[in-house]
Amino acid sequence: MIQKKYESDFLVIGSGIAGLSFAIKASRYGTVNIVTKKRDFDSNTNYAQGGIASVIDPGDSFDSHIDDTMKAGGGLGNRKAVEIMVREGPSRIMELVKWGTKFSYASLSRKKKFDLGREGGHSNKRIVHAADLTGREIESALLNKISASRRIKIFENHTAVDLLTEHQLKIKNPYGKIHCHGAYILDNESLRVHIFSANFTLIATGGVGQVYLHTTNPEIATGDGIAMAYRAGASIGDMEFIQFHPTSFYDKRRSGISFLISEAVRGEGGVLINSRGEKFMKDIHPMKDLAPRDIVARTIDRELKRLGDDCVFLDITDRSREFLKKRFPQIYGHCKKAGIDISKDPIPVVPAAHYLCGGIISDNDGRTSVKNLYVSGEAACTGVHGANRLASNSLLEGVVFSHRAFLDMGKIIESRAGRKKIPNFPQWSKEGTFDPKEWIIVNHNIDDVKRVMWDYVGIVRTDMRLEIARKRIIMLAEEIHTVYKRSTISFKIIELRNLATIAKLIIKCALKRKDSIGLHYNSDHPQPYKKLKRVVIRSDHKPRLISNWQ
Repeated sequence: MIQKKYESDFLVIGSGIAGLSFAIKASRYGTVNIVTKKRDFDSNTNYAQGGIASVIDPGDSFDSHIDDTMKAGGGLGNRKAVEIMVREGPSRIMELVKWGTKFSYASLSRKKKFDLGREGGHSNKRIVHAADLTGREIESALLNKISASRRIKIFENHTAVDLLTEHQLKIKNPYGKIHCHGAYILDNESLRVHIFSANFTLIATGGVGQVYLHTTNPEIATGDGIAMAYRAGASIGDMEFIQFHPTSFYDKRRSGISFLISEAVRGEGGVLINSRGEKFMKDIHPMKDLAPRDIVARTIDRELKRLGDDCVFLDITDRSREFLKKRFPQIYGHCKKAGIDISKDPIPVVPAAHYLCGGIISDNDGRTSVKNLYVSGEAACTGVHGANRLASNSLLEGVVFSHRAFLDMGKIIESRAGRKKIPNFPQWSKEGTFDPKEWIIVNHNIDDVKRVMWDYVGIVRTDMRLEIARKRIIMLAEEIHTVYKRSTISFKIIELRNLATIAKLIIKCALKRKDSIGLHYNSDHPQPYKKLKRVVIRSDHKPRLISNWQ
């Protein structure tokens, strides 16, 4: 089978809310190719249970949502970006409804009002949800909308390898600045790498949870977009801020992807208790069990180490079975299969890697430092999350900034400045031959990266642990590079390479930060800097501290 060239006006890498909502809009201007590693619905969006935060209730306010977001982020957020996200949020919510998303409504209301929930860090009820299946409902509506468009084509079971930039050309950069013209894409079944060229490329590949041993993220969350952008020369920021969801379901019989117990359970009155039945959050924070996630996760970590336990418990047994089955059908069903009736039994929970607050640095229109390369969703570092994401702001961020990226590209197209001739990129070069016996190296290396990150770069960090992790990941990265160069390419090889890159970026940023703020807690440096700083890294220079967004 020969390698192919696919051309489109827009290339979208990823199929979560950020990528799909953008594709729907971009199709107004031209053709769109969407590439996704697995099924079109296998993304972090689909795993989102809680909902999407937005100011809907008349008693709520934009200023309140903005203040809650900034406070949760430790003051390190980009206030301008937060204001954009919050103020434009309601319009994007109504757009999702127009596209067919069926959110939950208050059953006793004569008027059709959203059944708004409340989660940790929020001062008001503002979580729009579809029971505890919000992400799945949004994805379903977006995919139905896309299926009606002749201008959009989805390539499932395809993995992005590298971006098409001047790095792959044998000629001098004709633009004076790095440009993106699409990507090399692997067909996972044929193992052929094809050229997908486009005038504009949007990275919407989601998070990096699979770099850790325990995560709520799907298997495809290996940080591919961030790793590719880093290799292409894009600026990356705040990678040290990894959010560990405080409450993933603890099942000692299983390992791998952890089932998420939504923060909305605590929003409906769930209380955290330890193995002794003690409510340990009541004296930790004024919001008690609804404190920001970083505080809850660290407190649970402390309780586990103090008592030598494997898990703590989330108790919502004061609510009726009828209420719980209606409000949390997925959670109720999962626990029931594990032998737990959450109306009678507390739920065993443990923290797990959940969300990346850093990523590819973008401006307020989704533009990266690489020309014609945009980013949206969890792969982006817009600054709205600061040092810690406020619950249910992630879906909102994705849909708002994808809309702004679409508007920005539209302006370029309408000014006729966006359609330049794409250089003739070389076909992918097959290097080496693959020995099937070497699969054991790939699998072991993936496991080694995950264990190093879990053991040394977790919820609570120290300088010594980070330095040990740095040395081990460097050694692993060298071995992985050798395997990558000598192997016939496959999606597992690509993921391994990207996981090693992501691990290095997290560790480098964490080592550069000699303070504790938000999700990054280093017990050797427990206090934040007097003047807030951010960490930025690029492939052509070492990590550096810069002034905050303001």
